[in-house]
Amino acid sequence: MNKPVDFPVGHLSDPDDEVTNETRNASFMDVLDARLSRRSWLRGGVGTAATAVLGGVGASAFARGRGDDKDDDERGERHGKGKGRKDDGEIEKLGFSPVNKSIADTVSVPAGYTASVLIALGDPLDAQTPEYRNDGTDRDFDRRSGDHHDGMEFFGLSQDGRRPDSRSSERGLIAINHEATSHPRNWRPSIFIHPDGGDNGPLRPAAEVDKEIDIHGVAVMEVRKHGGAFSYVRQSPYNRRITPLTPVELSGPLRGHPLMVTQYDPQGIRTRGTINNCGTGITPWGTYLTGEENWGGYFTRGAGDDAARNDKSVTSLNRYGRRAGAASRHGWETAVSADAARQDGYDRWNIGKTGASEDGRDDYRNELNGMGYVVEIDPYDPDAVIKKRTGLGRFAHESAVFSLRKPGRPLAVYMGDDSQNEYMYKWVSEARWTPADATPRKRMAAGDKFLDKGRLYVAKYDADGTGRWIELSIGNPLIAGYALYAFADQTDVVVNARLAADAVGATKMDRPEWCAVNPANGEIYVTMTNNSNREIEPANAAQSRVDSANPRSYSDSFGGAPAGSPGNINGHIIRMAERRGEADATSFTWDVYLFGAEAGAEAGRINLSSLTDSQDFSSPDGLWFSPATGICWIQTDDGAYTDVTNCMMLAGIPGRVGDGVKKTLSYTLADGSALNVDTYVGKKPEPQTLARFLVGPVDCEITGCTETPDGKALFVNIQHPGEGTPLAAIGNPDGYVSQWPSNAGYGAGKRPRSATIVITKNDGGRIGS
Repeated sequence: MNKPVDFPVGHLSDPDDEVTNETRNASFMDVLDARLSRRSWLRGGVGTAATAVLGGVGASAFARGRGDDKDDDERGERHGKGKGRKDDGEIEKLGFSPVNKSIADTVSVPAGYTASVLIALGDPLDAQTPEYRNDGTDRDFDRRSGDHHDGMEFFGLSQDGRRPDSRSSERGLIAINHEATSHPRNWRPSIFIHPDGGDNGPLRPAAEVDKEIDIHGVAVMEVRKHGGAFSYVRQSPYNRRITPLTPVELSGPLRGHPLMVTQYDPQGIRTRGTINNCGTGITPWGTYLTGEENWGGYFTRGAGDDAARNDKSVTSLNRYGRRAGAASRHGWETAVSADAARQDGYDRWNIGKTGASEDGRDDYRNELNGMGYVVEIDPYDPDAVIKKRTGLGRFAHESAVFSLRKPGRPLAVYMGDDSQNEYMYKWVSEARWTPADATPRKRMAAGDKFLDKGRLYVAKYDADGTGRWIELSIGNPLIAGYALYAFADQTDVVVNARLAADAVGATKMDRPEWCAVNPANGEIYVTMTNNSNREIEPANAAQSRVDSANPRSYSDSFGGAPAGSPGNINGHIIRMAERRGEADATSFTWDVYLFGAEAGAEAGRINLSSLTDSQDFSSPDGLWFSPATGICWIQTDDGAYTDVTNCMMLAGIPGRVGDGVKKTLSYTLADGSALNVDTYVGKKPEPQTLARFLVGPVDCEITGCTETPDGKALFVNIQHPGEGTPLAAIGNPDGYVSQWPSNAGYGAGKRPRSATIVITKNDGGRIGS
C-alpha cells in the first residue's frame, strides 16, 4: 500500500489519502432499522457486546426475515459435499514458535528458520550495469531492481530454462512490483537515490526525474537454487524492467475510445508504462497481473483547468483525486529537455487541457484515463505485448485474484479499491473455462479471451451477513440516470467505475486492499486496512457511519500521547462465500475473519477476535494463500501500533464463513441514545491457527508474498525501511531511521533499501510446518 496510517499518531497522513468519495450511499443503519436500535441509554455503558454462537450455521441465520430471496443453501453450508476439507498437503496446525513483537532494526523469523536478502533496490539485472554504490550517484535504474518492492509472483522454469514448468522449485522467475519511492513530507525528490537528497525545484533536474521514473514499475528476474540457497541470476535473458515509459497497449472496451486519445497516441490504443504498482495476481494460464494503485498523485493540472474544460470530465477528475491546482507528488512535469521525445515524457504528467484540439490529441488532458487498471504481463516472453485490461474497471487497484476454476463455468476476478470509503469489485468473464486454457500456445491470447469481455460488479454488504453483487451496466437506470454524472455509454461506466458504483449505492468499505482466494473452498478474503473516516456520527460527507461490515470506530494513543481521533484504527479482514460457490453468483454471505487490535484492547468493541500477545496486529494489507500448505499469510502496513512493534507477517489457518459468532457493538450517541451494530466474527483463533511469523526492520512495510511450488522457500518483500528519515540526516548515516539491509551485511553503503528476502526452514521442510 505504501502509505502511513491515516490517524494522527506515529506518522502524518499521506496527501494521496484524500477522501474523494463524498456520496451519501445508504449505510446498513439507514436501510435496516432492525439492525439499528436508537434507544435510551442502556445499562452497561459504551462498548458492551452481546454474543451468540453460530456453530455451523451461516451468520445470516440471525436474519431469517431478511433477504427471503436467498435460500438456505446460501445461509448455511454453501459448498458441495467434501468442499473445504484439508488436502493431504495442507497444514492443519502451525508448527513454529511465534515471533515476539519488536522495534529492532532487523528481520526476525522463528527459531529454526533463516531469512536472507535475495535482491535490493539498485541491484543490477545484467552483467554490464555496475554494482550498486548506494550513495546517491547510481544511474541506469531501468537496468536495476527498482524501489519499494511490493507484490510479486513466482513462475517456475524447467531445469534447462527453456520453458515454463509450474512444478519447478529449483529454478524460476519472480515478477516484482516497484510501487513508489521514499521522500519526506513536502519534499518532492526521492531522498535516498540522490547524493544530497535531491533538488526540490521549482524546476526538477531532468537527470533526477529520469532516475525517479525508472525506479517505478515492475521487474522480472530469474532465480535459482544452488547448494540449498536461492540467488538471482544477474545475466539471465529473462531479466527486464517495465517502467512508466515502457510501451503498453490498451485492451478491452476502452481500446480506441475517444477518452483514451492523447498526444502520445491519437488513436487511443497505446499508452506509456505502468505506475504505483501494488498488489498482484497470477492467471490460470501463467501470466502476471499487476494493479495500478494510487497513481493520481503523480499528475497535476492547473488551477484554471476546470474552466478550460468546462465539461463533465471535471467531475471524473475530482472523483479520482485530481482537483484543479493540486500539486503532483514529485514534480516530474517541471523537468526540461532539449530532446523532444524526452520532453514529451515529462509533459505527460501535466493533465491539464492546454491544447486547442477537440479530442485531446495535442495535450494530455485524457492521460489519467489511461491509468488505474489491472495490467497483464507475460514474464516468460519479453517480446509479448503488455496489456492494460480495461474491462476490469478503473480505480486504485490493489491485487487481482481468480476464483477457483470449474470446467464449463466463467472465471471471476476479485479486486479492491485501495482508498478510504471505496468499494469491492469483481469481474466475471464471458468466456467459460476449459482445462486446455491452462496451457495455451499464446498466453496473452488467453488473457484476451477471459479479461476483455465480461461483466463488472460492485459489492453491497447487508446487515444480516449476506450481500449482493450489483452489475455496473449502463442498462441500470440508477447509472443511466445518475444526477451527478451523465454516463454516455458502457465504456464511460468502465472508465468511471467509482462514479458508477456511487450511483448504485455500493457499500463504502474501510480501504479494501489485497484479495486472496482460499484454495480449499474458494472463499474470498479481503483486507480492510484502516479508515480514519469511519465514525459513529459522521460530521461531513467524507466520513461514513459504522455498519455491520465496518463496525468499529474508536480512539487510541501512540507512545503515551493523548488518544487521537476515532476511526477504524487497526483494520480487519472480511471474507465472503459466493452462493453455491459459483464465480458468477450475484449474492454471497460474509463475515470478518479477523479484527486487527492490540491484545490488551477492550474486548467488547475493539479486540473482537480475542487476539493474544503472539497474534495481535494492526493495519492488515498484504494477503496471500499458499497453494502448498493452505496457510493464509497476513502482512501489515501500519502506523498505529509501531510504538510497540514494527510491521509484521502472520500465518493463519482459516476456517470458513459462518464458523464464529455474531456480536453486537453498542455505541453512545451525542444525544445519549444507543446505536447497536451487529457484526459477524470468525471463529476465535487458537495459538496453532494464528501466530506471528516475522517482524521487519524499523519504518518498513511487509508486503508481497510468494513461494516455490514445494512450499519450502518463501519470498517476502521489505518495503521502505527508514522511510521517515529526515532530509537533514541524508549525509549522516547515524541519523537514518533504519540502516537495513546493510546492517545485516548486505550491500554497500548504509542508506536503507527496499528488498526481497527468501525464507527457508533449516531442516528443509515446508514453511509453517
